[in-house]
Amino acid sequence: MIGALMLDIAGLALSTEDIQILANPQVGGIILFSRNIESPRQVRALTDHIRQVRPDILIAVDQEGGRVQRLKQGFTKLPAMGQFGQLYQTKPEQALVLAEQCGWLMATEVLAVGIDLSFAPVLDLNHISDVIGDRSFSSNIEDVVVLARAFMQGMQRAGMATTGKHFPGHGSVKADSHIATALDHRSYDEIANTDMQTFVELMPTLNALMPAHVIYPQVDRNPAGFSRYWIQEILRKQLGFEGVLFSDDLTMQAACVAGGADARILAALDAGCDMGLVCNNRSDAILALEAIQDRPLPEQERIERMKGKIPSLTITDELDLGDEWREVKQRILQI
Repeated sequence: MIGALMLDIAGLALSTEDIQILANPQVGGIILFSRNIESPRQVRALTDHIRQVRPDILIAVDQEGGRVQRLKQGFTKLPAMGQFGQLYQTKPEQALVLAEQCGWLMATEVLAVGIDLSFAPVLDLNHISDVIGDRSFSSNIEDVVVLARAFMQGMQRAGMATTGKHFPGHGSVKADSHIATALDHRSYDEIANTDMQTFVELMPTLNALMPAHVIYPQVDRNPAGFSRYWIQEILRKQLGFEGVLFSDDLTMQAACVAGGADARILAALDAGCDMGLVCNNRSDAILALEAIQDRPLPEQERIERMKGKIPSLTITDELDLGDEWREVKQRILQI
């Protein structure tokens, strides 16, 4: 059974405390960061150990490419998604082929080391947000749609579910929600007709979404990830989205409007998120875990769909995943 909290670990291997906390039924996921990564062999040993302790758990990572890439040593250096947007202006067919291959390559490498999913891709528009920037494919809605669709088709071909972020759009907000309260003062219609369109058009290809820690005060006083209106009324009812909803990291500054970690995870789950992320603060993770002990577990069938097709492989310090992998790797490295 999969619980409603995703947390992190401190090192390259599980500690005694990690093993104890993983036994809690409300722990549903582990997210890995750069500090947990030494080599492909070490990561696969870590994920294998995690599954010995909790066979049903989801293991995730942020492997977007560009400046957001946790798996580095021994893995392909992936381009920022904005580079596909630039290429699309002059060579659209080539850009779409390479975007699909990059999604496949990323997912193939992540799955090979025992990780179910990367929280990717970013579907935000590259407007004024410094924290988004070239993590976005483009500032143009249709360019984002076609390139992100190709990238996600590559992920799914490799056996990985897709997670679009940050609904309904973070790209038109200057503030970095990691370190500040982020406000978007536009009307619902303005948001729905611009930033939200990428999410709407890509619904058929999306397995999961991550709402933004952005407050849209003309729509609701709560950040989207804490908002029953955004999640229940817009996403579930109006748009009919049936995939998984992961909160963004609940230790981010923009999430602190809800109170302590216990209040934050309750706010996210009450709004309709399936799983809450509490990262880089073990005391907050424990506080959140205590707060949800008496809650029912999330909808299992929905979350089960996020499990990746993890191959049975013996992984060494240097990845070698076959002829297609070698060919695609060379193409992607030349971008």
